[in-house]
Amino acid sequence: MKGRYKFMKKKALSLLLASCMIAGSLAGCGGGAQQAAPAAQGEAAAEAETPAAPAADEGSDSAPAAEEAAPVDEASLTATQKIIREAEGMSMEDLAKKAIEESNGQTFYGVGNSSRGKSALPLFIEYLQTIDPSYNMEFEWQQPKNNKIFEQLTADSLKEKGTFAMTLIQDGNQIESKMVQTGILDTYIPKEWAEANGTTPDAVDGFLPLQTLNKVFMYNNTGSASYQNCWDFVGEGVHSLYMDIDSEIVGKNFLYMLTEDTYAAWLKDAFNALDADKQAYFQPTIQAMESEAADLGLGADGAYALAWIKLWVESYNAQTDDGPICNTLVTDSATDQSGLLVYSKLRSVEESAGVSVNNINVAAYQDGYTGIGGYGYCHYLFVTENSPLPWTACAFIAYMTCTEDGFSAWGKDMGGYSSNPEVAAATEATYGHSKGGYDDAGTLQFEAKNDRGYDWWTTDGELVLEDPEYCASVSFTVGSWIELLTKYSEGEAAE
Repeated sequence: MKGRYKFMKKKALSLLLASCMIAGSLAGCGGGAQQAAPAAQGEAAAEAETPAAPAADEGSDSAPAAEEAAPVDEASLTATQKIIREAEGMSMEDLAKKAIEESNGQTFYGVGNSSRGKSALPLFIEYLQTIDPSYNMEFEWQQPKNNKIFEQLTADSLKEKGTFAMTLIQDGNQIESKMVQTGILDTYIPKEWAEANGTTPDAVDGFLPLQTLNKVFMYNNTGSASYQNCWDFVGEGVHSLYMDIDSEIVGKNFLYMLTEDTYAAWLKDAFNALDADKQAYFQPTIQAMESEAADLGLGADGAYALAWIKLWVESYNAQTDDGPICNTLVTDSATDQSGLLVYSKLRSVEESAGVSVNNINVAAYQDGYTGIGGYGYCHYLFVTENSPLPWTACAFIAYMTCTEDGFSAWGKDMGGYSSNPEVAAATEATYGHSKGGYDDAGTLQFEAKNDRGYDWWTTDGELVLEDPEYCASVSFTVGSWIELLTKYSEGEAAE
């Protein structure tokens, strides 16, 4: 049965998970903690071929479909969930009035993987001041390093009333298993967001994405190397630059998703498009993975996924961040090097002697390229279950997902696609990312900067899309298998 209020049937699991997380937190934090937040209100259930974030086109098939809402047991809802349910029936202006009443003169604390929350909050305050000029709210936005955000939110959940009102967070796997199933975070779906996507809040089954970001395959074009197929990035002697999967766990989710039937089939199709010599190189690895795929319970094409993953993990050159990867690839000395990195990093390249965006190609943009073009993952928005300002948190989330100004902190750059098709269209009209490689005179300067957009990337570009529930379902099985692989060490061959 669809609908986000399904937590009662998972209550035993949720309480067990919460207990385990609390025990771990207490070991490092000492005593005096309150009880954990109640069980989660929702679970992610998007199919892999249906992205978590809708396309930037109102007619897209990827937008959440309207369906009959599941009945809700009001008695089972927590105080915060009741506020959320009420907020989901309100217009943004009416919700803003509730926020003004709740938070005038208060301090709003947010936490997220993106630092741009601190850019969006002043705009949100200005919006509230258009309704009540006397309104004032202080704010603080925190951005914990690496994966500390999960620890921080878990520790904060032990308080009867938390510090953080809401969060902007990535890594669907850990969100599902550590935050939602344990009841630490609650999903709020704005009324206007749902309407823009042709549905209703109570019919949305899954998390609320602010945006989809894409990591895409790129390569330096100053040499003779040719990357015409996604298997070329795991070819003999190739060591693509990539953020280490142990430092950015969302990168491991990419590998998890490759084992899903849809994407495994993409890898098989790409393999079949290779010439005979290249097929002969990869075939032994694929054959060796057939028994592994069966043991892991993967589908018919699972061996192709495991083979690509094995070759990737045993060959990629681990980096600490996408920025340095970009800075390397755009130099004329990085001949034939390749990488998988956030597309938006091209925005910050400073042209100089020996450094240019024109030194790289976006693989999927090249005529004749076959196979996976990259990986799409989301920034998700949640209200904390013990939020001190739940009405204001909902209003801020609505502002970011339902207005162009609210999304502007992220929308000003290419490679970040609003989950609201109306906001996405307005953002493109304002910033013209599809023509981002042209100068003011209309002359093409940088082909790679012409962002083809969410719809293109999720169709022609064969962007693998994160499904939090699928990632969580294979994180132990496929995840454990990945942990046993031997990583590439620069200067020495993988064992």
